[in-house]
Amino acid sequence: MAQMGFYINQSLCSGCKACTVACKDKKDLEVGLNFRRVYAHEEGAYIQKGAAIVQQIKAFYFSVSCNHCTKPACVPICPTGAIVKRKEDGITVIDQDKCAGTKFCVSACPYGAPQYNEKTFKTNKCDFCLDLQAKGEDPVCVSTCIMRAIECGPIEELRQKYGTIDEVKGMPSAAITNPNLVITPHRDA
Repeated sequence: MAQMGFYINQSLCSGCKACTVACKDKKDLEVGLNFRRVYAHEEGAYIQKGAAIVQQIKAFYFSVSCNHCTKPACVPICPTGAIVKRKEDGITVIDQDKCAGTKFCVSACPYGAPQYNEKTFKTNKCDFCLDLQAKGEDPVCVSTCIMRAIECGPIEELRQKYGTIDEVKGMPSAAITNPNLVITPHRDA
């Protein structure tokens, strides 16, 4: 099977956070833990031109989770080998039985994907909803997005269909980990 990845159509994302809430609910995550997050990027100002006030504000939203990177920063830094990149689909997973809760992966990931749980003293993250995929269903973030701004599938197919942009304004450099992500940027991103 090919490397799996996500497609985000940033120009459609309304910032509703349905993907975040659905993931949080499915994974029964504690307060403060979110495997998928929606960020707002805002810039600009109101400028006075004579008697008029002109707005030059730009804003957009971006939904992000684990990008199941080609060179994940979390894998080599894990001292117990709890984090592995599966050979069959490239999905990066954390074995909860092996996780020692060192938080090294939390510090290493430029996308903030690994989340440390203060109650279990372990780290976890998006696992691409492997349980749903085993039943032929999409990850919950994909099926819940009311704007249909999130898709998933083999990354090469997503790149052929949507292009190769994997980094936009406000994100870390894609060169760090080679995320398996394709983005249709918002016009201001």
